[in-house]
Amino acid sequence: MDAVHALAPSRELISLHDESASTAEYASHVREQLALLGEDPDREGLLKTPERVAKAMAFLTRGYAMSLDDVVGDAMFQEEHENMVMVRDIELYSMCEHHMLPFFGKAHVAYIPNRKIVGLSKLPRIVDMFARRLQVQERLTDQVAKAIESVLDPRGVGVVIEAYHMCMMMRGVEKQNSRTITSALRGVFRDDGKTRDEFLRLAYAPSR
Repeated sequence: MDAVHALAPSRELISLHDESASTAEYASHVREQLALLGEDPDREGLLKTPERVAKAMAFLTRGYAMSLDDVVGDAMFQEEHENMVMVRDIELYSMCEHHMLPFFGKAHVAYIPNRKIVGLSKLPRIVDMFARRLQVQERLTDQVAKAIESVLDPRGVGVVIEAYHMCMMMRGVEKQNSRTITSALRGVFRDDGKTRDEFLRLAYAPSR
């Protein structure tokens, strides 16, 4: 399965998101987990926890129920603009697929048009669509770049993601200040040094 997998998610993947019955089923598994942890699922503070967790997980993984067509819609426009378009500091929240713990940070996304541009708000929405799934940061970065490529066929795409991983901060090595940086460069961002340097300079320019 390629890096833009689940643009049309399978029925199995989105069952929590389109059937209320599946929320109750998920909640029953959370109740079992609480018992396995040594808790009493019937104590007052935990009575509604299984349902809350099920609803929270449906929200946190809602990207499975989204497709690129849904996200972009008809917000593409013919335009002769040939200079770099960038949206930087896009906040993102995701969950690592190895421990189901959160990771969070920001994405910098840019492209050079090839006679087509997309509504600026669609770039953060593409990031969110893929972030709101169980992920690894490396794949997330690649998925965003490939999605923009598939929508716009631009001259080039650049994506950088910087994130903090709770699986490194709360457990394991317990390093609180470790930041993971991943990048995906396509077209002229990969092949042309000046374009690549401009992108990275803009991505890491000090915020005002």
